[in-house]
Amino acid sequence: MKKLCKGILLGVAALAVSGVLTGCGSKSEAKPLDEKKVTIGVTSGPHQEILEEVAKQAKKDGIEIKVKSFDDYNTPNTALNDGDLDGNSYQTFSFLEQQVKDKDYKIETAFKTVAFPLGVYSKKVSDLGKLQKGDKVGVPNDPTNEYRALKLLEEAGVLKLKDGVEVKATKNDIAENPKDIEIVELEASQIPSQLGELTAAAINTNFAFGAGLTINDDAIYHEPLEDNPNYNVFAIRTENKDDKIVKELKKYYQSDETKKFIEDKFKGSVVPAF
Repeated sequence: MKKLCKGILLGVAALAVSGVLTGCGSKSEAKPLDEKKVTIGVTSGPHQEILEEVAKQAKKDGIEIKVKSFDDYNTPNTALNDGDLDGNSYQTFSFLEQQVKDKDYKIETAFKTVAFPLGVYSKKVSDLGKLQKGDKVGVPNDPTNEYRALKLLEEAGVLKLKDGVEVKATKNDIAENPKDIEIVELEASQIPSQLGELTAAAINTNFAFGAGLTINDDAIYHEPLEDNPNYNVFAIRTENKDDKIVKELKKYYQSDETKKFIEDKFKGSVVPAF
């Protein structure tokens, strides 16, 4: 009887240990993304339009891409990191790097998408050289995009940044401002609606498009249209970077059909980066 009880106890113990090990094992294993249905986050405007074109191509092969649109630059990464999205397509490589560094997100680049040259727009002046003392110039207030805007203003001769500033630079990193221009930091998506209250503003292309503004027709100064170093990326959780569906998404996004759609639709304001 003692031997029987001992055997039962050993069996129970073994099952308990097995259960613990199994639980630990399953916790560490990444769950691959569904190969037939994914939810991808974008910002409204060109990114959304391009992904909708990608979704049309994927649908022909039985893959459903649900497009979820956002109006800010922070929520899509939080949603991806938390598992509410399967991927996102809206940000520059440098912006993603900074977000991962600042917030310890477990997300990374899957592949290059497009480049959105940053432009400066105005309803009051036709040239940045015509800015007057005390004029207000709007810039995005998020990391990397504010730096891009300030660098653009520096290249135009409006101001000079401190030596050695990095992508998190803000208006506090301005070393020289001869016309005492007032730099107004605003949420990127809100800048187009504030343009009338400003002398000029740096506006990201996706939000400029939403306001009916284009690089070629409306910008008074802009980043290079070719070989733009501020390319955008498709982001994925690190645990899913090798999933089959990610390779399929890349194939559709970088297809000849998608490239032609981008070139025909945006006339150079948005350019393929692949």
